[in-house]
Amino acid sequence: MGSLTGGQPAKLDIEELLATRLLVQGNSGSGKSHLLRRLLEQSAQWVQQVIIDPEGDFVTLSEKYGHLVVEGERSEGELAGIASRIRRHRVSCVLSLEGLDVEQQMRAAAVFLNAMFDAEHEFWYPVLVVVDEAQMFAPAVGGDVSEDARKMSLGAMTNLMCRGRKRGLAGVIATQRLAKLAKNVAAEASNFLMGRTFLDIDMARAADLLGMDRRQAEMFRDLQRGNFVGLGPALSRRPLPIAIGAVETQARSSSPKLMPMPETVEDVEDLIFTPDPEELTRPPARRARPAPRPTTDILAELSRATPLQDQPMARSGGEAASAGGLSAEEREERVAAVLSEILADPESGYRTDAALYQDFLVRLRMRRVTGSPMPLAEFRRRVAIARSGVDVETSAGEAWATALRLSAQVSEDLQGVFLMLAVAAIRAEPCPSDARIARAYGTHSARRARRLLGYFEEQELIIVHADHSGKRIVGIPELQAETAPGAADAPDENAAQAAE
Repeated sequence: MGSLTGGQPAKLDIEELLATRLLVQGNSGSGKSHLLRRLLEQSAQWVQQVIIDPEGDFVTLSEKYGHLVVEGERSEGELAGIASRIRRHRVSCVLSLEGLDVEQQMRAAAVFLNAMFDAEHEFWYPVLVVVDEAQMFAPAVGGDVSEDARKMSLGAMTNLMCRGRKRGLAGVIATQRLAKLAKNVAAEASNFLMGRTFLDIDMARAADLLGMDRRQAEMFRDLQRGNFVGLGPALSRRPLPIAIGAVETQARSSSPKLMPMPETVEDVEDLIFTPDPEELTRPPARRARPAPRPTTDILAELSRATPLQDQPMARSGGEAASAGGLSAEEREERVAAVLSEILADPESGYRTDAALYQDFLVRLRMRRVTGSPMPLAEFRRRVAIARSGVDVETSAGEAWATALRLSAQVSEDLQGVFLMLAVAAIRAEPCPSDARIARAYGTHSARRARRLLGYFEEQELIIVHADHSGKRIVGIPELQAETAPGAADAPDENAAQAAE
């Protein structure tokens, strides 16, 4: 970790840490993040690591050490699925929560930690789980966040520190103030690294945790940046001062430095109070942050993860041969079966393509379907065709080939809706209702469904009119076909069945 007072190396036993956990405390600027980065860099080759990063400071580990960066701006289902596969494939990652408000950060971290905690027994590999700014996720008292979010996050942190050891989860938590951290979370740590702190209550708690006399607590005020007092079975049996060593990666943010003031300019009042004409059209300035990595990229990277030699799920010779020896026809049958399973769920219409694609890749792996995964663009195309409800007889006709060609004129997210209208027109079935069109588009808004029809009509793909009773008819000129009259406000039968 660095050096002791006499220059001897300060070492930390990783195996002991996995069984005993670590608490790091220090005021802002004391060097907590530097300490965590040193720990992560030195142990990266020995143990899987998961970092809960509220400020996005640790994403730079990915450049040198290959940590997978998972942006927190995802649905709870996506985060849980990614966390589950992180444990299964033993991939180190950084959960970056930068840009989310505190309550969203708490919920995202709780979902991710709970999914790791709930992993199946065969995937209980050792993981170093580092939580920076732990007082946010395990607050001692309620704050401005909802009680539900607080309980959810506190429960996940309690599971990590109290019950995580048997599941291979070794918690490393860092906090600015011990007084703000829930006591039942802090009390489970057996190793401590205490940095500079000034408040009496925090110094007293730090001294108590280190077994020091309270009169010695004043020393925590005098610690230099990057210097900590360590104690615990993974560090030392008595309190020792440790100067944390250098790191090889840097955070994207840095400590402020003094800069010379600019030379005084004339007419400073005009410079400040006179608005720039471009300010009215200039977008508000925000800190630039990298775009979230698409879920599909993460899934592709996970699917390429090197299998472990000690993987518990050993296959028999016959299974291994069949997994690698699928014919093109057998592979296509399995792919089609997986697609059918996913789309058979009535709620699949309201899930994003990324979430469906994630589910699709997982099921393919479970079916032992090897080879390069289907590209997302092709997956979306096949989902659109499947959602249209086309049958074998209709798909064999020239009209369907024309419908497929016409659907290429709209964006991928609209192709399923257009093809559903085309199938109804080819078969002369009643025009789909607003509710059914909305579900095909992945929304509950009937108004948006009507706007989609208006958009298709603007593109001269369809013609919308009504019969004498006011029921809607959609005609497709290129197909020389139109739907039978249908009630626009009719309920969606599939959605009603799902509710039941």
